[in-house]
Amino acid sequence: MKSWLEIDAQRLTGNLAALQGVLREQAAPNAELLAVIKADAYGHGIIPCATILAQAGATWLGVTDAHEGAAVRAALAAAGIAPEAQPNILVMCGMTDADEAIAIVRHALTPVIWTLEHLDLLLQAQQAAASTGPLRVHVEVDTGMARQGVAIGNDLTHLLTAIAAEPSLLLDGIFTHFASTEVAHAQQTTDQQHRFEQAISQLQSLNLRPTWVHVGNSSFLDNAADRTALTWLRSQAERVNARPMARAGLALYGYLLPIEAAAIGDTERLRPLVHPVMSWKTRVIGIRKIGPGATVGYNGTFTADRPMRLALLPAGYADGLRRELSAADTRPGGWVILHEQRAPIVGRVSMNLTVVDVTAIPQAAVGDEALLLGDGITADDHARLTGTIAYEILCGVRTIFPSTPRM
Repeated sequence: MKSWLEIDAQRLTGNLAALQGVLREQAAPNAELLAVIKADAYGHGIIPCATILAQAGATWLGVTDAHEGAAVRAALAAAGIAPEAQPNILVMCGMTDADEAIAIVRHALTPVIWTLEHLDLLLQAQQAAASTGPLRVHVEVDTGMARQGVAIGNDLTHLLTAIAAEPSLLLDGIFTHFASTEVAHAQQTTDQQHRFEQAISQLQSLNLRPTWVHVGNSSFLDNAADRTALTWLRSQAERVNARPMARAGLALYGYLLPIEAAAIGDTERLRPLVHPVMSWKTRVIGIRKIGPGATVGYNGTFTADRPMRLALLPAGYADGLRRELSAADTRPGGWVILHEQRAPIVGRVSMNLTVVDVTAIPQAAVGDEALLLGDGITADDHARLTGTIAYEILCGVRTIFPSTPRM
């Protein structure tokens, strides 16, 4: 095994409980959290994470598409969770074709819709599957992302009216997605809230009552600078006698974006409460010594200035270990953890191999575990060194071996 993931089930369920606690304390006791496991659970492995979360009592899971949703349904069944006890599964990224609509109906998934064409696909899928019960749908409203979502006004009215007129469909939820929740007091968030209020007013005018009104992401829950955000969510749900729900992904896995432009006294709600879930590991496959003047890696960008002892690891940028973590004579790079000590990367990260300096770790030997991501070297560290965000680092982990829950 070249590299593998370990998922700390206790941390994952602890993060879930912490997020639920904040949401219910700040918004409403009947508020619910949608645990986002799309994109292979942000690189953590959708099957083990879905199973752990479902067994911990998560009532909503968010997946990318019907393929992920079907895989989760199968995994939960294999884990012995009866269909009626399984979480609801929201397909968050829309439908692309009739096959996906059929899979949504077949596997009792909840689709996100925002066009009349989506409705047609679902109705045809229900006919093909001879479905008898109503299919619950969630309508996404575009309040300023210009990505997914129906426009407020006539388009939203036409869509809602079409859903209400179709007995085989049930409006279960309405929601939007905010673009700048990691920015304290963002005007864009305020503007989006006002637009979403207009959408709720349209629901009221049509006398429609969804079960759920939901918004947000991890930063929405974390951003304590915007102190009324969660009570605002509750107020919008109450206008249509719905329950409030918030969605969280990154925080579920123990990471948060920094809250930008926060004034002194503004705080982050979640940072003390959540902890990284993933440990990405590999093993040393070679040890060698080099002398002063020897170069390491492609293009000889690193030159030893002293006798050094190096360890070879079978992981590289093909596995998601970013090439920007490379070290050169002119700048240090990233590091791994060996024997609870930092082992700096030397030279360029290769496609499948990386060299680290273990001169100061004399006990390092072939077969030793090396920590690529986890306690001591986090996705935040990788993001800072590579000029990106923790989301991209986690989603970029491409180990081909199954994640193993660690209880």
